[in-house]
Amino acid sequence: MTTDIVPDAVAEDSHGGHGEYHQDTAFQPRANRIGLWMFIFSECFLFAAFLAARFYSTGTYRPEGLNQALALTLTMVLLVSSISAYLAEVSIKYNHRRNFKLFTIVTILLGFVFLAGVAVELTEAIQHYPPETPYGTSYFMLIGLHAFHVFSGIVALFIVLFLGFRGHFGSSDYWGAEGVVKYWHFVDLAWVIIYPTLYLF
Repeated sequence: MTTDIVPDAVAEDSHGGHGEYHQDTAFQPRANRIGLWMFIFSECFLFAAFLAARFYSTGTYRPEGLNQALALTLTMVLLVSSISAYLAEVSIKYNHRRNFKLFTIVTILLGFVFLAGVAVELTEAIQHYPPETPYGTSYFMLIGLHAFHVFSGIVALFIVLFLGFRGHFGSSDYWGAEGVVKYWHFVDLAWVIIYPTLYLF
């Protein structure tokens, strides 16, 4: 009698657990998206605080030694990387795995190009407007904050690329790639605001 009851109970528990699993997986993408947008929203406050500090401490002052050509070039690099990131997301959405890997690699390379340009920027900034000056403080804080986010985005793209090479993601489940690409778009948008704040005003 015990042996008859135990399988029925196990089967019932297993069936119940299976139903709960389906509910969790159906809810998960929505929960992930809400969590990502909340994270990005909180990041907006962080960047807003740094931007406000720049205007509070130096107003719209802009030193003469700014490398406008390099800053504009880096802006174009990030905008192009945003396009390649979008193409990577669309590719995996339609199961074009080869294009997904290709565009992800392109995005990573453009991210490294941007960081290399930032390194040149900081080298020049130390000479013309060092960190101890009011503008230099704002400059190094904003550039450093954004560069850190670019680097973290590159790390996330590397993880997504690694998982892609191992067969993860597809048209039915590409949230990992989508989430990282959305974060990359946010980082690009942050630079679009930082660039005029430091170089054009």
